[in-house]
Amino acid sequence: MKKMTSIALLVPAAALVFSTTATAQKQTPPEGGPAKAFTVPAHQSYALPNGLRVTLVPYGNIPKVTVSLAVNAGSIDDGAGHGGVASITGELLQEGTATFTPQQLADAAASMGSTLDVSVSDDQTIAGLDVLSEFGPNAVKLLADVIEHPRLPDSELARLKNDTLRQNAVASSRPRTIASMHFRKILYGDHPYSVVLPPDAEVKALTIDDVKTYYTTNFNPQRSHLYVAGKFASAAVKKAIAESFGKWPSTGAPWKPNVPTVKPQRVLDVTDRPGAPQSTLIVGLPVPPPNSPDAIQLQVTNALLGGSFNSRITANIREQKGYTYSPNSQVSRRYHDAYWAESADVTTQFTGPSLKEIFAEIDRLKSEPPTAPELKGIQNYLSGVFIIQNSSRGALIGQLQYVDFQGLGEDYLKNYIANVNAVSPADVQKMTSQYIKPDEMTIVVVGDKSKITHQLTSYEPGGPN
Repeated sequence: MKKMTSIALLVPAAALVFSTTATAQKQTPPEGGPAKAFTVPAHQSYALPNGLRVTLVPYGNIPKVTVSLAVNAGSIDDGAGHGGVASITGELLQEGTATFTPQQLADAAASMGSTLDVSVSDDQTIAGLDVLSEFGPNAVKLLADVIEHPRLPDSELARLKNDTLRQNAVASSRPRTIASMHFRKILYGDHPYSVVLPPDAEVKALTIDDVKTYYTTNFNPQRSHLYVAGKFASAAVKKAIAESFGKWPSTGAPWKPNVPTVKPQRVLDVTDRPGAPQSTLIVGLPVPPPNSPDAIQLQVTNALLGGSFNSRITANIREQKGYTYSPNSQVSRRYHDAYWAESADVTTQFTGPSLKEIFAEIDRLKSEPPTAPELKGIQNYLSGVFIIQNSSRGALIGQLQYVDFQGLGEDYLKNYIANVNAVSPADVQKMTSQYIKPDEMTIVVVGDKSKITHQLTSYEPGGPN
């Protein structure tokens, strides 16, 4: 476990006397002004005849532009027996096109001041380039070539499968990954969201035909949204979009959301890790999804309870008790789905006491709403983080992609800060009582059973907490 250390500065004695006097006379600083509303840059959205949605966002003064395509296809679409095919397809998209070898593709991106980036999540595949403004139209054309005419070379498949297997081996040895795998499996059952790592046997069995089938089934303009943000010549970029993406055929399967039906359940799941000096905890349950009217109030509640450095659970089990170094809670989101979870790596002897304090803080927030200053501090934190999340081309595109994917509407970003700051102490108390229920939580522990089993008896389903 990491240990906090402090560093003292050596200063002259006179300076120390002055500092002590100044500290004694220090006054409470004035309150900050009201949070400024975030203004979404003026942008244009339209659709091509083949169904591709396009959003153009003139943004900033730096002569660069980001071009990003979000396709509603991810690991949720792997299909039975084909675990890992989505992520491997994402890797293969970077291995050249019908007209570019992998090296030529890399050189073409580099000549524009960029590299091609492809990422695959549960729900989406996102490919993009961040280039000098003068190359905006060329970046659009290159990205279209990557997405519409991928080489998908069989020669690279064995290497990528081996990479995936090695990554699985490393990840599956980590207690936090083990805990996540158990937690998601309990929560989601047979739904694809339950899969944290694709099964090795399925990865080994993948063929290039599986990759090509996945690609032709899931990659089409009707499932895609192109974003362009930064400084760019609008007419030239729009022309490049029409010419390069307009001919993308509307074949393949339309997007069909696969939203799980998840019910909270009290489960205590313990994985033995003999000799472990720490226990890894994940405690949580399903909560309202991102498109719920309670989503922002719940986000504020989470930040106050465990989702920020100044949160109550962190102050308790980190600062006051010293049970753990880095506890954290989050509202983890997918398409119209979310769960709340507190996670922490705690000293083995404090496994049970950590759970006791986590649940005690939840119960305390149900009975004692936050003070106005405490809540204001959290609201200022969330407002500041939000501004930072919109302070670059890529970050702004990420926000727009999230809003569009979840169907949150044009006003979500514009009103976010006002809505965060409108949350009252009573709202936080209500959210906690309504959604953060200890008796319905799944509890996952990875640790030394010989030293923690007796600490966990009261957390069995139906037992006292």
